[in-house]
Amino acid sequence: MTDPDDGARLAASMAGRLACLTFVDRTTEQVTELLIDAIADWGTAQGWRVYRRAASVVPLPPPMSGQQSVIDIACARPAAPPVVIEVDHTDRRRTVEKLLAEADAGRVPIWVRWGSRGFVEPPEPVRMVTVPVTARRGEAGARLHSRQPARQLPPPEHRAGPVTAGPPDSLFDSTGGS
Repeated sequence: MTDPDDGARLAASMAGRLACLTFVDRTTEQVTELLIDAIADWGTAQGWRVYRRAASVVPLPPPMSGQQSVIDIACARPAAPPVVIEVDHTDRRRTVEKLLAEADAGRVPIWVRWGSRGFVEPPEPVRMVTVPVTARRGEAGARLHSRQPARQLPPPEHRAGPVTAGPPDSLFDSTGGS
């Protein structure tokens, strides 16, 4: 088994990196690829070897049971267990099973979930990083996803002098004009 604190630290680090990711009107496939690219960059920035579509310990289901399933991203770390990352926009039971099998093999499993609906926490030791997005139907009916940075509003301006009590301002013109 892996150190649970290691998984929590890695998930927090990755979440920080993905928090600044923004995009507008991307398809499901484009968003998934964008996230995989950002995660690969995150792993490379850590100084790790990064592998896309790495072989999993889990075989594919029949009729392809002679072949291995793949992990979206695997990161080889010197003197530490490998990190395996799956990226999904749906809640897939098979992904959870695959990540649990990877954890049993001594790897640190992280599930990056993105979408516009709620996210259900996976069982331990799988760590989840969530990437909330908005979705809409495009002109051709395709589902398009966006992620905008949170709007940072400036603080309101305050009066320099003291505030004094007085009659309230009239909300309507008392002359009857329009």
